[in-house]
Amino acid sequence: MAAAGTGTGRARVPGPPAGANLPALRSHNMALVLDLLRTAAAEGISRLELAERTGLTPQAVSKITARLRADGLATEAGRRASTGGKPRTVLRLVPEAAHAVGVHLDRDELRAVVVDLTGAVVGELRTSLDLGSGADAVVGAVAREVEGLVGRALRGAGSAADAPQLLNAPAGTGSLLDTGTGSSRGPGTGTASLLGVGVALPGPLDHTRGVLHRVTGFPEWDGFPLRDALARRLGVPVVVDKDTNAAALGLAVAGEGGSFAYLYLGTGLGAGLVIGGTVHRGVRTGAGEFGHQVILLDGPPCGCGNRGCVEALCLGAVARGDVAEAARVLGAGAANLAGLLDIDLVLLGGRTVATAPEAFVQGVAAVLDERARRVGEDPVPVRVAPGGGREVAQGAAQLLLAPLFGRADG
Repeated sequence: MAAAGTGTGRARVPGPPAGANLPALRSHNMALVLDLLRTAAAEGISRLELAERTGLTPQAVSKITARLRADGLATEAGRRASTGGKPRTVLRLVPEAAHAVGVHLDRDELRAVVVDLTGAVVGELRTSLDLGSGADAVVGAVAREVEGLVGRALRGAGSAADAPQLLNAPAGTGSLLDTGTGSSRGPGTGTASLLGVGVALPGPLDHTRGVLHRVTGFPEWDGFPLRDALARRLGVPVVVDKDTNAAALGLAVAGEGGSFAYLYLGTGLGAGLVIGGTVHRGVRTGAGEFGHQVILLDGPPCGCGNRGCVEALCLGAVARGDVAEAARVLGAGAANLAGLLDIDLVLLGGRTVATAPEAFVQGVAAVLDERARRVGEDPVPVRVAPGGGREVAQGAAQLLLAPLFGRADG
């Protein structure tokens, strides 16, 4: 799960702990090695290179890689010619050794993916769902869909015949790299190694406790412990975060660098913020409520209780079929962000953007370009977020995967 916010409002990944916290230190060192194995991909990396890049001793690297091989997470991938001495054995990550589920729970739709250790999608579903149908109905529907998806996606991977069994096992039994009493399961054991389920949905919410706040338009969810309710049903660890934060995390892990804003326009409007490579959640985890900035005093009412919010104006224009106006309003909000945060990039996503991506990119870019000329700066580039519409679900899966690689917040 993501690290707790600091006094600066920035969620930060702690460095290696000092003193006697040896399990945490081992976990940190293993994360360093795993991340290098992941980025090396099929080409692989030698133990000597791992030691050089991590700063760990060759003996420490040998112990870590031996454990990773025993757990089925790494394997030998041939030998590489050396400039002196015997050829070096190359190691690579085993992507199918573990999986995570990412669920995008929208107001009227559920989208879920199963991904392997590299984040590659190996199973996907998309179905209608009414967030207003009540907690019991929604939790039950999510549990059924996830169980079915895991069974279908992993059955052919040679490790998932027991996926339904694992999904109903005691919480925590699917967790890899457990430094306590848990165990790791490799791909050849006949048991699916499922890290858990990440759930992303509209905010505001408390991601550290997995409790929803007053979701705009759905006040009945206020105070509901979604994380714990789903964990009880599924029997695996569950992490909950805001949809835009999850997408921003996924995009950062996938390689989007610097500081950027991910603007999601679907049934609502929100933003995920990455500042200096780190997901910015704010002291109260409320950062990114982008859609509820007021830009027109005495404008049309918004579901949040204010008037003239970007979301109300933008969705109103969409409802009228005026995409150009919707893009212009979205651009005005993006220009405010650019002025406040000095971001490098704006990424657009969501089902509404997907209906006319070029129009939204051009409309938002035009407003940002006008602002840049006015203040004498280079314009902030705008483009559609990669992911083909499933970036929120993929980001939700990264809520489980990223901490394994020491990248819990970007």
